[in-house]
Amino acid sequence: MSQDWSDLAYLLAAVCFVLALKGLSGPKTARTGNLIGAAGALLAVVVVFAAEDLDHIVPIVVTIVIGAVVGTVVSRRVAMTSMPQLVAAFNGVGGGAAAMVALLEMSDAGSRSTLVAALFTVVLGSISFAGSAVTFAKLQELITGRPITFPGGQFLFGGLLVADIAACWWAYHEQLTHSAELPAALVVLLSLVIGVLFVLPVGGADVPIVISLLNAFTGLTVAASGYVLGNTLLIVAGTLVGASGTILTRMMAAAMGRSVTSILFGAFQGGSTAGSQVASDRPVRSAHAEDVAVLLGYARKVVIVPGYGLAVAQAQHTIHELVEMLEARGVDVSYGIHPVAGRMPGHMNVLLAEASVPYEQLKEMDEANSAFPSTDVALVVGANDVVNPAAKTSPGSPIYGMPILTVDEARAVVFLKRSMRPGFAGIENELLYDPKTTLLFGDAKDSLTKVLQALKGL
Repeated sequence: MSQDWSDLAYLLAAVCFVLALKGLSGPKTARTGNLIGAAGALLAVVVVFAAEDLDHIVPIVVTIVIGAVVGTVVSRRVAMTSMPQLVAAFNGVGGGAAAMVALLEMSDAGSRSTLVAALFTVVLGSISFAGSAVTFAKLQELITGRPITFPGGQFLFGGLLVADIAACWWAYHEQLTHSAELPAALVVLLSLVIGVLFVLPVGGADVPIVISLLNAFTGLTVAASGYVLGNTLLIVAGTLVGASGTILTRMMAAAMGRSVTSILFGAFQGGSTAGSQVASDRPVRSAHAEDVAVLLGYARKVVIVPGYGLAVAQAQHTIHELVEMLEARGVDVSYGIHPVAGRMPGHMNVLLAEASVPYEQLKEMDEANSAFPSTDVALVVGANDVVNPAAKTSPGSPIYGMPILTVDEARAVVFLKRSMRPGFAGIENELLYDPKTTLLFGDAKDSLTKVLQALKGL
């Protein structure tokens, strides 16, 4: 393939990535956008084989086949509750791969700027890899999801950053004269430790924001590796991911009413959104499925607030069936979606889309909040932190200032919960003890099935 044709193919792939990102910005076009992005990636791989003079073709093809098989199997089998862990793992692999490529290319750096870009890629890619691994472990509950801090942690983190910059300076000068194997290895080691320490102090509801930030890191890493390799397509793709990840991180932080710096380093001052995880023994008003069915069946307007518990129970299809039955009875039903509900951005949107819930029924936070004063029943399924009034009323609370779904303004509130254990942020919810709040304990899918059966008998 001639250079002109390969450049044209790369341009087409870049256009596919732009269109994919545009498509992914809305639920209605997300599937098409994903397919366009995959087609662009496939085109880019084909062009590399057609236009470049590659060595070791057989091991490259074997590696691609193994990766494709593993990726396909894992993606098809992963549960929706484990999707954030999968995103963290894929993100870490991307950052680690870019760092390895840059590390191998350092010895062939043709200019000082290329060498600087290679070192930048190694540092940020290693941080993204290690940070994503810790995030995966937190979400998978291999380690505690609460902040992990120790005395002097912030000083150790700062010292390691300074040491890493010094190691990069050493590697830069060594590579200009002969070989930089030892300082390069030190850069990798320090960056990996920094990545671990970067994520360990983050806990609770802040973890999804860190996933988004690490995704931005990986995008910048890929863009820098594109400069090292002289590949414009990698620069375009990495820049798109880096920019979109950065924007999403800022939007999610704003949705929580906090700054990115307070999210990342707030645990050192006790500002994380992870609390005590201690359940209260105060009395609450509980009910049976039949009572909830009556409350919902004779309501005029119901707003459903889904949370991670809905994903854990895989109850999205059951709740969609319940909504259809309520609508058949003339009840006005919609879903109130909080920007950071679940364990990753858009988690609830994806979950409900899987059950073919019409996008028109999904109301963003501002629109849902305007509807609660005229709502007869707010049905909270597996959510806690995103409806906790402490965000408005308790200045000492870790989530104080975070915009929430104001379900407390509805005439009646029904919580579907497994137990009285606090949510992901570990903070007790006073709304659970409000006289107008009713709790239905049990697995969300089982509880919704019982409510559905009782509703059929009304």
